[in-house]
Amino acid sequence: MKRLHYALAAFSLAASMSASAQDYPSKLIKIIVPFGAGGVADLTVRLVAQKMAESMKQPIIVENRPGAGGIVAADSVAKATPDGYTLLLISNGTAVSANLFKKLPYDTLKDFAPISTLGYFDLAVLVNKKLPVKTVAELIAYAKASPGKLSIGSINRGSTQNLAVELFTSMADIDALIVPYKGTPEVLTATTTGEINAAVEILGPALPQIKSGNFNAIAVTSSKRFVGLPNVPTVAESGLPNYQATSWNGLAAPARTPQPVIDRLNKEINAAVSSPELKARLLELGIVAQGGTPDGTRNLLAGDIAKWGAVIAKAKIDKQ
Repeated sequence: MKRLHYALAAFSLAASMSASAQDYPSKLIKIIVPFGAGGVADLTVRLVAQKMAESMKQPIIVENRPGAGGIVAADSVAKATPDGYTLLLISNGTAVSANLFKKLPYDTLKDFAPISTLGYFDLAVLVNKKLPVKTVAELIAYAKASPGKLSIGSINRGSTQNLAVELFTSMADIDALIVPYKGTPEVLTATTTGEINAAVEILGPALPQIKSGNFNAIAVTSSKRFVGLPNVPTVAESGLPNYQATSWNGLAAPARTPQPVIDRLNKEINAAVSSPELKARLLELGIVAQGGTPDGTRNLLAGDIAKWGAVIAKAKIDKQ
C-alpha cells in the first residue's frame, strides 16, 4: 500500500507540475543575483530581464544577495520550488566558488538546471604608461629579465581576475608579485598611478580610462578580440598561445524544473540577447551578448569548474 501511495503522490505531483508548465508564466518571476547592484553582472541581468518581461507579459524582479562567494544566493535557489519562478544568475564565479570552499550546502552541477548564457565579457591586461612594454611578449620578457620585480594587480585572491593572473604567470613561467585589491576602482587607480606595473581587470569598467589614455591595454584574455577595441589583440595571439580566461553570465533554475519551462525560458533569453538594441547597450558595458542551449551552458559551467579548480590547486589557494 505504501508503494502505491508514493506512486500516486509522485504521479499527482508530476501531473500538477505538467499542468503548471503549460500556462507558464502566470505570475511574477524572481532572479536572484549573487552580486551587489550596479556591477556588470547586475546590469546585464536587469537589461535582459526587462526584455523578457515585455515578451512574457509578466513582471520579473531582480534581487541582489551578495556575499559568501555567492553561496547564500545559490543556496536559496537550489532549495526553491522548481517551477521556473525563482532563477539564479550563474557565472564563471559560480565555477570558482565550487573550488574555493571545502563544503557547499548544494551541488553546483546536480542542484541546478542551467538555462542559457546571457553574455561574455573580457578581461584586459593593463599596463602603466611608464612601463616600457607594448605587447604581452614584451611583458613576459620584462618579467623574465628581472624575476620578482614585475607587479600585477587584481581584485581579491580567488576572484576570476586573480585566477586569470595566476594562470598567466603559470603559463608564461614568470616570477611576478601578484597584488590583491579590494575592488576594481582601486586596481585601476593603482595601475594609473604606477603603484603597480600592470593589472588584469574586467574590460567594461576599464574602457573609459583606456580610451582616455590613463593606461595601456595590451591584450584581452578571451579567444577573440573585443569588437569595441579591434586593435587590441588577445593574449593567445600576442605571446602566450592557448591562454584564455573568459568571464560570462547565465541563468539557471532549481534542478527538477519541468523541461517545458526550461525550454520557454531558453527561448525568451535567446530572443532578448539577440535584440540589436540590447546587444548595442551591452556592448557599451564591455559585454558581448550571447545566448546558448541548456546543455551548452551546463558544459561551460562544468568545464570552468575543472579549469579553475586546477589553477586554484596549483596556486595553493587555501579553501575556505
